[in-house]
Amino acid sequence: GISASYLNLIEHNRRRIGPDVLARLAQALAVDLAIFSEAAEAGVVQDLRAVAALNTSLKAELDRLEEFLDRFPGWAAVLVDVFRKATVAQNMVVALSDRMAHDPQLSAALHEVLSAISAVRASSDILTDVQDIDPEWRAKFLKNLNGDSRRLSRGAEVLVTYLDAPDKTSEAPLASATEQFDAWLTERDWHLRADFLAKPLAVQNDLQLLPTKSARFLARKWIMQIEKDQKSLPDVEFGAALEQMGPDPRILAQQFGADIATVLRRLGSWIGLRAGLVICDASGALVFRKPIDGFVPPRFGPACALWPLYSALARPMIPLQQDITLTGQDGRVFRSFSICEASFPTGFDGPELREAVMLVLPQETAAKSDAQDVGATCRICPKNACAARREMSIMAEFV
Repeated sequence: GISASYLNLIEHNRRRIGPDVLARLAQALAVDLAIFSEAAEAGVVQDLRAVAALNTSLKAELDRLEEFLDRFPGWAAVLVDVFRKATVAQNMVVALSDRMAHDPQLSAALHEVLSAISAVRASSDILTDVQDIDPEWRAKFLKNLNGDSRRLSRGAEVLVTYLDAPDKTSEAPLASATEQFDAWLTERDWHLRADFLAKPLAVQNDLQLLPTKSARFLARKWIMQIEKDQKSLPDVEFGAALEQMGPDPRILAQQFGADIATVLRRLGSWIGLRAGLVICDASGALVFRKPIDGFVPPRFGPACALWPLYSALARPMIPLQQDITLTGQDGRVFRSFSICEASFPTGFDGPELREAVMLVLPQETAAKSDAQDVGATCRICPKNACAARREMSIMAEFV
């Protein structure tokens, strides 16, 4: 077998399946190993098309792609490998950029490191520049230098541990409650079964796996929402309707007499369905983010203002459908379904609360020319000529 963390990396296209694993899988399924080889070749073709989509002005000969793969399989493999590594690197830039810009814990860690560096530099300058320093004072400066260097070492260890936390193979604790909550849901494939939620003791024990009260608060809030959604759209009936009608939110909502937001949440957390799900409150802050390959919402800070999610936020109860594609990615098209709901939890004389939900489904056949070009967040979006840009991108000069 393979570890759960390795399987998670494979599912999110962060690790390739080794030949020994493929051989064992073919043996277990009693199928020809060549079937998986054909699937791997199809993946190479898809990645080569994604490379061509990065710069359409160069007009790569897509009609001769199969010929290129047959005649130069080595070069094709090198090109795909570079593309995949660049994609991983860009995803790392996205994550680290979010942390650098918006994470207060990271700011505190960096401040500690920089403060220690300044103290070490000051003591070193004095010991170097002053030749006739009193021995007693020299001993004090050396003592300070030793203490500050130890503080710098500890601060650097904390910083490295913190930055390594998002790696699922790392045993370092995740830093923020949002990351802890996301990791908890990722381990459950973003799906909470109704039979599991029906056992309060099991749920309570499971919540104790989350290391902080803030993360447990987020998990309890999500569980309450999922329980409510499952009552409106039970697993068995909803699964049968989904298989028969497909993931069309309007049709499913009409079938069950449910609101579209509930359907979007059910589809976004349905096991086996490749779907992303993003939820924001009235301020535009993302309060829930489920990524899929090719569409990764920012972990911290504001998202792209061009997302249909925000158009829906301004027009409550009006469902929106829009094809989108992410700037600087591989040209894949996603179909988004968005809606905003308003509520008055303390009565009509109380404040109005709005929540917008956006479901994102990958589209294999949709034309890119018909899709709205959006980004993840301005800070890492390479599109310079954008009317919605609010800050310069750290990626623009490299694209």
